[in-house]
Amino acid sequence: MYDRVVEALQTDQLQQAATLLRQWRQQAPSDPWLGLALGQYWHLQGDLDRARAIYRSLLQTHSNPRILTQARGSLQRLEQQHRHHHQQALQRAREQPGAATAAILALPVVAAEQRAQAAQGLAQVTQLDLYTARQRLSSQHWRLYRVGPLAELAYLGEQLTQHQVPCRWVAVETLKGVPVLRVVAILAFAPQISLLVQLPEGPEQPLKLDWGEVSQWLIGQLPLYESVVDLAPWGKLKRRETIQDYAEIIDWHLPGRGCILRFCDRTYRHQHSCPPPNCPDQSGRLATIAWSQLKDYFRQRLQTAAITDFSGFGAGALELIPMLPPLAIALDLSRPAPCPWDDALHLYSALRFWHLNSP
Repeated sequence: MYDRVVEALQTDQLQQAATLLRQWRQQAPSDPWLGLALGQYWHLQGDLDRARAIYRSLLQTHSNPRILTQARGSLQRLEQQHRHHHQQALQRAREQPGAATAAILALPVVAAEQRAQAAQGLAQVTQLDLYTARQRLSSQHWRLYRVGPLAELAYLGEQLTQHQVPCRWVAVETLKGVPVLRVVAILAFAPQISLLVQLPEGPEQPLKLDWGEVSQWLIGQLPLYESVVDLAPWGKLKRRETIQDYAEIIDWHLPGRGCILRFCDRTYRHQHSCPPPNCPDQSGRLATIAWSQLKDYFRQRLQTAAITDFSGFGAGALELIPMLPPLAIALDLSRPAPCPWDDALHLYSALRFWHLNSP
């Protein structure tokens, strides 16, 4: 039967081959040669994923030398074909306008019920083993997965999407184009919220908006470093940077106005701001208490829960941040040197803003 199926496949008689395979499956469903013939059938049909799975299963479950040799050879030819198609598609993508533009590809949180399928898809597309693919996925926070030319990441993203792996890719210039206004103070909470904002490279000016305009909001912490001197071995002094505190950032995403409003506990002017309703005057209170009251009021008034997974995203993104062009972070933390955590927060907030507004 195997020879008859192979002859039908070699002469492009796919309907005849399918009929023979159905008959064979009814007569001897456990015949390993049937598995090999099915792999060759699906290979010729162009269903490379199904053919690959069959060949690998044969290599793992059978010991017949002839079957193993043929399955191994078929799998090698399939992989060569896959690489050839991959290179052709990638080359076509690279020839598109804007293909070399810097971009990022991120993996959103994967729900528990989708994790097994997503891990298999990621393993197939990126040629990873299944265990490593699982480690690349996160159930707790978004992950910055790749940085590179837009054409290559778009092609990778399309392949991942086809294999049921949630992902988002976008040009860095698109994220840099999201306007960010730094909130200096809140002047009134009702009937509308009235803010004093710092325009990018411009003066401060008032801004009024409705609470419903805030579609989502994000809370993140940025480390503040200080140079300290430690006693090293043999009595030598050694200077190093250590984390002394954290600055907290709150971003409001306003898709209707196409911008982000950014609060920072280190630069927000409590003494010039109106206290939240039912809270004491903030001008004479500790800034940490006033800031905590402000956050609590935001939680009461805003329609959605805050996004709080930035720390996980930022920790994984630090090694990739230097590969990106500079970002306009709209922060004034008086740092002696640039800090990649600042860029990571700006990148993540702009990414979630863009994700909110993109199909």
